[in-house]
Amino acid sequence: MSLTPIDIQNKQFNRSIRGVSPSEVDEFLNRVAKEFEELIKENIAAKEQIEQLKEKLNHYQKMEQTLHNAIVVAQETAEEVKRNAAKEAELIRREAEKEAARIMEDARYKASRILSEHEEVYKQVQFYKMRFRSLVEAQLAALEMEDWLTSEEEGKGA
Repeated sequence: MSLTPIDIQNKQFNRSIRGVSPSEVDEFLNRVAKEFEELIKENIAAKEQIEQLKEKLNHYQKMEQTLHNAIVVAQETAEEVKRNAAKEAELIRREAEKEAARIMEDARYKASRILSEHEEVYKQVQFYKMRFRSLVEAQLAALEMEDWLTSEEEGKGA
């Protein structure tokens, strides 16, 4: 059982022949009761302050946990964004390589077709050159023949 200031004030002592002075005892007990009451008030105030501080500490711990969780979520989100960016970059790179390969294949095909057309034109030029040469040679041969000259003179003289 705890002692209260009222217990101290109401405490009665047995009287003896060689006892103490009752007024001194009463005065001392009153002083002890007041100081004890002050200590109890201070103790209650300290307990209230401790409770308030515990509540604040609990609040700050919750805030700290919330901030920690937010940081973890932000880090995870940043990592996810980096992974997604890397995946997208890889996808873009692959698509670019495919497009480059397609363009190169197209260019090779067109170059091959142009080369083939060039060869065909070259053959045709050679063929026409040969025919033209034959025609020119035939005409030259005809010019060199003097038959045409003589038949024309005969036609004039007649």
